[in-house]
Amino acid sequence: MDSNIQWQWLRFDQMTPAQMEAMFSLRQAVFIVEQDCIYLDIDGKDDQAIHLLGWVNNQLIATLRLFESYREYQSDSGETRASIGRICIHANFRNAGSGQQLVARALDFIRQNFNNKPVKIGAQLYLKQFYEKLGFRQVSDIYDEDGIDHIHMLLKE
Repeated sequence: MDSNIQWQWLRFDQMTPAQMEAMFSLRQAVFIVEQDCIYLDIDGKDDQAIHLLGWVNNQLIATLRLFESYREYQSDSGETRASIGRICIHANFRNAGSGQQLVARALDFIRQNFNNKPVKIGAQLYLKQFYEKLGFRQVSDIYDEDGIDHIHMLLKE
């Protein structure tokens, strides 16, 4: 694990233009260019999220966004769930524990600030085992999102 990562939580309106540019650039590099998936990453929801940014030597190497109550992920009883998404690690920092650190920090934040609210994610199918190691379980059939197989996963309650 890279212990040199400097982590920061920011609401969208707290970000500087340089931080926003770094976040969107990393997400574009991974989700659009690397995964060859043309979609609208800037979806009008970033201003409703809390963002976790991970920096090494002033380079953004990890990011995700977190929603306290994500309406699309309500339970059958109407209970809202927290959600993390746009989970993104720079290619040069993968397979070194950075992804686990990133998601673990988000889950700790939810435990501490949102009363351990249930967490649901839409995960790329190939990352199923990664999320299972963090306590998530599959709760949906495979579905296509922008040409990539996904599943919904729920943090074990």
